[in-house]
Amino acid sequence: MDAIGAAYLAAEGLEASLLGELAAAGIAISSWHGRLAMSPDPPIASAWALDVWTAPALYSVASVKSAADILRGMQRNWAAYGVEHHRRMALIEARLPPVKARRLVFPEAGPSAHLGAWTLLAPDLMLASPTKTSPFVNGECLFVEDRVGPPSRAYLKLWEACTRLGQWPQPGESCIELGASPGGWTWALARLGAGVTAIDRAPLDPAVAAMPGVTWRVGDAFGVVPERADWLFSDIIAYPDRLTEMLTTWIASGEVARIICSIKFQGETDHAAAQALAAIPGAQLHHLFHNKHELTFLWLRDTKNSV
Repeated sequence: MDAIGAAYLAAEGLEASLLGELAAAGIAISSWHGRLAMSPDPPIASAWALDVWTAPALYSVASVKSAADILRGMQRNWAAYGVEHHRRMALIEARLPPVKARRLVFPEAGPSAHLGAWTLLAPDLMLASPTKTSPFVNGECLFVEDRVGPPSRAYLKLWEACTRLGQWPQPGESCIELGASPGGWTWALARLGAGVTAIDRAPLDPAVAAMPGVTWRVGDAFGVVPERADWLFSDIIAYPDRLTEMLTTWIASGEVARIICSIKFQGETDHAAAQALAAIPGAQLHHLFHNKHELTFLWLRDTKNSV
């Protein structure tokens, strides 16, 4: 097998979106191993990859012991991605220090320990990368969920986005959520002690509307004139081009310091729209573990150049 320069882990069912993104960037894919796309080219930043293996190498492993010795000789912590040869992989894992995908209790910082990734392409052939982009096992950011309070599970996307950003609203900070009904994100923001102005034509879930600090305002997300707030949030369904126009208007206004917004794709993935969003100064674009056929737009104002 030829040398592998990088490997990109797609979310389940979204292999085509990852492949389209990489093809548009001129990245060749030599083969797939489950959801892991292997390329001979150097790694690039990928919005659609849950995880990118940035320094993969192939190793001939004649035994379980030799595979474990190679991994332990490089570093301590390894996450396994299993597609085939599960029994043999389990025996190798048993010889390594345990790494578990612990559920976070939000708000809690993500893991900071160095973590590599490995898999068996064949019983005697291992692919291992001592570095990867996600601090989570196979990019899976898991939380201790609240199955009682929120009106929907959409709050998990917001928790993951804030964890990825390394910031979340603090008590007393002001938030605006566009298209807030029924209130999953508003619930999560209010739980943090932030003040939330929730704007939507439809009302919030009554339990969310009654939370301290929550104000519901009737309005259309795209008709709101930018106003001062510490945070802007949106999880609405809209065409990416329309969302790009809305986001650039808010950014240009200088009224908000941070933005978290879902970019949802209907039908084919609009890679041109995603590239336009990623090109906005200060922006990040990620496919989160809790996303479906969507990306999450994260933006921080450059405080060094702001007034």
